[in-house]
Amino acid sequence: MIFSLCCGMGYSQSRNHSGRRSSAASASSSRTRRIVSGHGAAGSVQVSVPPSAEPTLWELHRAVSQLREDLRGDLARLAARLDHVVTEDVYRADQRAFDQRISQIEAGLAGLRDEHDQATERAEQQRREDQAQAAATRRLVLSSFVSPLLLMTLQLWLASRGAAP
Repeated sequence: MIFSLCCGMGYSQSRNHSGRRSSAASASSSRTRRIVSGHGAAGSVQVSVPPSAEPTLWELHRAVSQLREDLRGDLARLAARLDHVVTEDVYRADQRAFDQRISQIEAGLAGLRDEHDQATERAEQQRREDQAQAAATRRLVLSSFVSPLLLMTLQLWLASRGAAP
């Protein structure tokens, strides 16, 4: 039965209940056997099988042995993968810690953003104060030095024209 499953054709498909070959089975002298490699890749091979051929005990033994070896390899790979799996409680605890770290970073970032905004506002205020100081300095220079020079120049010009006050 195992061999017939591996071949893709059951015993009941090749013979009828009386033990004789059915017309569908006798029409074709070749069967398609499904071959599965150790890594899970499946393929089909057209094999010529005589109409009266049934699997021998040795073929059945080899098929079962191959299945057993494949199963052992698959279980070993599965066990290796399970060594890296964590429980749901550990995963949830890790996620909570991750969320806490993210919220701490967000809080720190918000604090840095506030400090940056305050520093920008202070710099803007200082720039406005500097502009106001520069305007006051220009007015002071104009009123302290330029105005007396202009008045003195006017008096000298008037004195040179002969009009004395």
